Amino acid sequence: MLSSRQVQQYAEQGCLVLEAAINQSEVELLKQAALAIVENFDINNQRSVFSTGDRDRGRDDYFFDSAENIHCFLEEGALDEHGALQKPADLAINKIGHALHDLDPVFKAFCELPLFGRLLREIGYACPLLWQTMYIFKQPHIGGEVRWHQDGSYLISDPPGVTGIWVAVEDADRNNGCLWVQPRGQQSPLREIYEVDWIKRQGSLRILDSTPWPQTHEAVAVEVPAGSVVIFHDHMPHYSSQNFSDKSRHAFTMHVAEKSANWSNSNWLQRPVLGNFEL
Repeated sequence: MLSSRQVQQYAEQGCLVLEAAINQSEVELLKQAALAIVENFDINNQRSVFSTGDRDRGRDDYFFDSAENIHCFLEEGALDEHGALQKPADLAINKIGHALHDLDPVFKAFCELPLFGRLLREIGYACPLLWQTMYIFKQPHIGGEVRWHQDGSYLISDPPGVTGIWVAVEDADRNNGCLWVQPRGQQSPLREIYEVDWIKRQGSLRILDSTPWPQTHEAVAVEVPAGSVVIFHDHMPHYSSQNFSDKSRHAFTMHVAEKSANWSNSNWLQRPVLGNFEL
């Protein structure tokens, strides 16, 4: 599926964009499945907020338990200063995670599309395992910023080598909070590592390297139509701004590691019950 030039581009740049690689009807099924999950979510009983602005200090049992469940997380801007909901549920959710591929038949079928397994093998995987999935809403006006980060900080494998697959469910542009990446940024060191003390059930973000995050002139906006697929290396710095527009920017993400790699016991994401999902 990939040309030799595309394989080389991924190796050199750390990121590859495949525009409109997935049929619109497939991504629409994902969108409707996500909205059905939100419709059945008891927003009055669970109000866990997902934000990267606190350097990930706000992770709780609801977050850790989402490794083997389907949990909804609110946008920070969906609540007022007293914790009261300011938006209807379908406009208040930040994301759904992180075992959609195991527990929801629509998401499972989507992850099993032959496209993904072929892509991963063409960039060098022998046996890719799918560890986590997320559906991200990037809600109009309140869709929160996701600060500069590297996925390898949160999903630690030995040898390092987690790959992110980001699927545009809706059109993504600069106005509604598209991804920004740093070309060749995968060659930079891992700056931080998020480790969990499972006795205390607390996580902390530790600085490894003082290399600064990219400046605007070093970054590239990934503006893509719905159905596009973006794959990127786990050391690739990436970011998305707050969505100030009146359009949402739905996306679906998968994170994959080689089956033979060792998975860190200090990773926040552990899957002792659910089986391995091979692509």
